Formats: sequence, C-alpha cells, structure tokens
Amino acid sequence: MIDQVTEKGGFLARMRAGLERSSRKLGETLTLFVGGGKIEAEDLEQIEEALIAADLGPVVSARIVDQLREARVIGELTLARVRDVVANEIAAILRPLARPLEITAFPRPHVILVVGVNGTGKTTTIAKLGHLFQEEDYDVMFAAGDTFRAAAVEQLKIWGQRLSVPVISGPEGTDAAGLAYQAMTEAKASGRDVLLVDTAGRLQNKAGLMDELAKIRRVLAKQDPSAPHDTILVLDATTGQNALSQIEIFREVAGVTGLVMTKLDGTARGGVLVAAAERFRLPIHALGVGERLGDLRPFDADAFARALAGVNG
Repeated sequence: MIDQVTEKGGFLARMRAGLERSSRKLGETLTLFVGGGKIEAEDLEQIEEALIAADLGPVVSARIVDQLREARVIGELTLARVRDVVANEIAAILRPLARPLEITAFPRPHVILVVGVNGTGKTTTIAKLGHLFQEEDYDVMFAAGDTFRAAAVEQLKIWGQRLSVPVISGPEGTDAAGLAYQAMTEAKASGRDVLLVDTAGRLQNKAGLMDELAKIRRVLAKQDPSAPHDTILVLDATTGQNALSQIEIFREVAGVTGLVMTKLDGTARGGVLVAAAERFRLPIHALGVGERLGDLRPFDADAFARALAGVNG
C-alpha cells in the first residue's frame, strides 16, 4: 500500500498544476473586470459571459453571478473574494456528485464497463483504475473489448503486464460480447474481485455501437443479473463542450452511471466538468491529470473547485 497522505498531497499538487491553464483563463477574465477594486453592477453581465466562455455553461455562470450580486450588496468585491465565491459555488454543485468507485458486488466479480469515444484515454484509464483497485488490495482482470482496434488490445496487454493483471483478448474483430462473457467466466473461476471491460468508441455508426453495447450488457447479465455494476464514461477535457454531447449519446446507448475525466493537464477547458455536472447530475468518480499510473485519483470536489477558481490552499 502507498503512503496515502504523501500521495494525496502529491496528487493535489499535480491536479492544481494540471488545472493551471483553466484557472489562468478564468483568472484573467475576472481580473479584467475586478482588478484590485470593486465590481460595478454593469460588470456582472460581462462577467457572466466570460464565465460561459470559460466552459462553465450558462446555468452555472448565472448561479455564480447571482452569488456575486448578493456579495456585492454586502461589501466590496476584491479579486480574492470573487475567486472564493466562484470556488464555493462550483463546490456546491460538484460535492453531491463526488463518489469514488466502490467494489460492492457479491458474488464477485464487480464488473465495470468502460465506454467513451476513441482518443479519450479510455484504455489508459482502465489501467489506472486497475492500479487504484490494486492499491486497495483487490484482484483485477481486464477484458480487451475494443476488438476493432488492434492497437487498443495491445496497449491493454502492455498495461496488464506492467500491473501483473491478466488480460482477456481475442483476434481483431472478435465478437466483443462473446469476449466479455468469456472474461467474466474466467474472472469468476479465478476469484477476481474486479473485471474492467474496455469497449469500442465508434460514434460514426451510433446504431451499431448501441447494438454492440446492449449485447455486452445482456451477456454479462446472464451470469449476474446486476452486471455491469458500473458503466463509466471516460471524457477528454480537451474536447470542451463536445464532452456534453458525448455524455448525451453514451447515456442513451450505454446507460452510463458515472464519469471519469482525463487530460485536465492539457487544456484550458476544465470548466466543462462543472457544466456537465450541473446538466446531467452523474456521479464523478475520478480525474486524470497526467500519464503516470498515479495521475488518476478519486474526485475531490472541494479541491477541484479551489484549483479551478485559483484559490490558494
């Protein structure tokens, strides 16, 4: 087991660094209107527009401006005070949705179906989740269900070797549902606690993707009516507002139960997670801020809100 205190401190620092571009973008916007002095009433509308431009979305931006309007009545709004208001409002939206993945299925395995468009970091996220579960002393198995991309299968095998996690795979073009069934059979037989199932992410043919994911869910349910126990959508923060349409589609085709957001270190569009939270109210399980195994950790709403708003400490 790792030193949880040291690791938490290290990850929070990496998360803050990862969100620095998003925070800087938001801070430049606020500084433009606040500076070191007082917000005037006519500035609030422009601040709202700027918050929307920072990918927070219209509903969240309106809520923040309402809070700024109330705070302005009480006294002078400095930049530090504005950042506090922004952080508090974002945290209030996110806090009820911060839910670490819990392994609860009995009998085992707990089956997690991982979905998302190609290029979001889905396969790497599976490896990082597997690493998280290993830290909690769970035995893990991977199923390489993105059978249309040989590269995805090979990538998962490499991660499996690094983590000493067995990977169930087949030749390119193998029926993904049949492979998922085989993986669950082997996970049961070998006493695995967690089975993480990779899936294809082709949106060009939505009907085909829907049929494939529905078939995977059916064959898993044949062995355990409650499986899959989680269906996790992996989102790439660099896509900004496109993440919202991905949630819409995958919620429809896959019955998504929760979110993981990756690549927060490569974008100024981290605010989209707040817009997604307000709109869809799906649990947020984890965030990724880098390429290392330890760069994905359970979601901390307060730490994220402070980092995004640029509040120190």
